[in-house]
Amino acid sequence: MRRQGFHGFVAAATTAALMLAACGGSGGGSEGSEDSTQTTSGGSEDQELGGKLVISNWDAYMPKNLIPSFEKKTGVDVEVAVHTTNEDIMGKIQAQSGSGFDLVFVSGQFVEPLVQQGWAAEVDPSQIANLENLYPEASELGYDPGNSHSVPYTWGTTGLCYRTDLVNAEPTSWDVFHDPPAELDGKMTMLGTDRWLLQPALLAEGASINSTDPQIIEEAASWTVEAKQNLLGFDDTTFYSKLVSGEASLVQAWDGWCNYGIAEDKNIEFVIPQEGSDVWTDTMVILESSQNKAAAHAFIDHVLEPKNGKAVAELVLYKVPNQPAMEKLDGKLVEQYPNLGIEPAELLQQEPVKEIGGDGLQLWSDAVAQVKGG
Repeated sequence: MRRQGFHGFVAAATTAALMLAACGGSGGGSEGSEDSTQTTSGGSEDQELGGKLVISNWDAYMPKNLIPSFEKKTGVDVEVAVHTTNEDIMGKIQAQSGSGFDLVFVSGQFVEPLVQQGWAAEVDPSQIANLENLYPEASELGYDPGNSHSVPYTWGTTGLCYRTDLVNAEPTSWDVFHDPPAELDGKMTMLGTDRWLLQPALLAEGASINSTDPQIIEEAASWTVEAKQNLLGFDDTTFYSKLVSGEASLVQAWDGWCNYGIAEDKNIEFVIPQEGSDVWTDTMVILESSQNKAAAHAFIDHVLEPKNGKAVAELVLYKVPNQPAMEKLDGKLVEQYPNLGIEPAELLQQEPVKEIGGDGLQLWSDAVAQVKGG
């Protein structure tokens, strides 16, 4: 999620793929294509569903053989559209009054508005036998209790990604941005996306990352304006490369993005500060307007096959909420990227990113504009 910029950043995915090849992983989802005899929806034998399925996803966010193997298995003709951000796909759906796509990938906090507008169809568990592969914690994320209108695809957290050879001691607090040691002054970046820019301040002050209290948001904005003086800048897309080059020594980062840095420099490590962090989720949502809901359910079932889930994790270097898929990951991969080994129970200790309503979004947007313009 995050992470908004990640999904269009093909170069990062390519770097990850090359690194995985060196580790003995599939590095691009080749295992997904091997699974041409898997069952489809409902656990039945391969069946010709046919028809067309229109999916919108972020770029480079699916293993390259995931779609071809699904088409071969089901006879469904899949068309993939690309969106750049959650706001991008939400705008497209709204412009078409909830139609235009059969299945869309959105981050968890955007599921609630889709449900509220009546645009998200209910998930039929009888058509997705592989739901049983999800960790139990995957239904406890708050934005969609019980996954009644969405199915999680990837999940993760946000933390501090830093160069151990350029930092004297392991950072343990989000307050590092506000009161940094001398060697980090001017050598840090924070995420600039609205729902992440204020997180360090909110967490450092013990507040909820989903707060809509005007006073708390105002205080977080003031904290961040002060922290801004210690930064290289706000950066959502090139922060890990700044870390690799040494231009930055510490950055606020989504866990998978930190892994792209680790792939290039073994001195880079990821840590969740002592105040805690977020847990974000990217999900798959079938739209109520879909003319081929059977194929949409079958596609989700296909994604949840262990080999395909494993290929997703190897491609994007994010954790997937698919237990047998994670258990299939090469131990050497998890050793190289320790945050892939964060267990669901530990992940769920963090606070889920949730929808905060129109007034809340406006409050946050105004605060972010104040920070960036101040």
